[in-house]
Amino acid sequence: MESPDSSKSAPRPAKIADSGKFGRGTGPKLIETERLLLREVDPDHDFQAWAEAFGDPDTVQYLGIEPMTRQQAWRSMAVIIGHWAIRGYGFFSVIEKASGKWAGRIGHWYPEGWPQPEVGWTLHPDFRGKGYALEAGAACIDYAFQKLGWQEVVHLIAPENTASIRVAEKLGSSFIREIDHIPGFYDKPCLIYGQKRG
Repeated sequence: MESPDSSKSAPRPAKIADSGKFGRGTGPKLIETERLLLREVDPDHDFQAWAEAFGDPDTVQYLGIEPMTRQQAWRSMAVIIGHWAIRGYGFFSVIEKASGKWAGRIGHWYPEGWPQPEVGWTLHPDFRGKGYALEAGAACIDYAFQKLGWQEVVHLIAPENTASIRVAEKLGSSFIREIDHIPGFYDKPCLIYGQKRG
């Protein structure tokens, strides 16, 4: 599921540094775009901003969850780290180069019960509207096709989340279908946008 950010069009390419292993896979430790660093989640440096973002009602309104307490946010961060360990890929922490601040999480997501492998985005409230979902999303789509070997990338989006629909479309994705829910995750209708490997 996506949180909103809909500015600009998808910048490419990104520098992908394959500098070691994540979990069981061979994921990069770093993807660098013009304005962003996408790196592994670092609880010591990321948690405060992570907890702020996931405690914010506007940030989580389309994720199918309530605003999180700090304890819930910590567990959600642990889930992302665990996803990397199990799948070998996952959400990156997005760092704004200019400030060095944590701007959100963007990346690859495919937990048990998910319809298809997804590239998703959630941004901290202070970093919305800057085109970061688009910039990092484009880099993650390229990585999914070039390095992970995915043949299709999707984005699961709440129908009311027009900002994320615009981001998906600017990334080159189009509407595929609607599902009535995501078992165990989201009890409302959800749109699936996506694109196939070119």
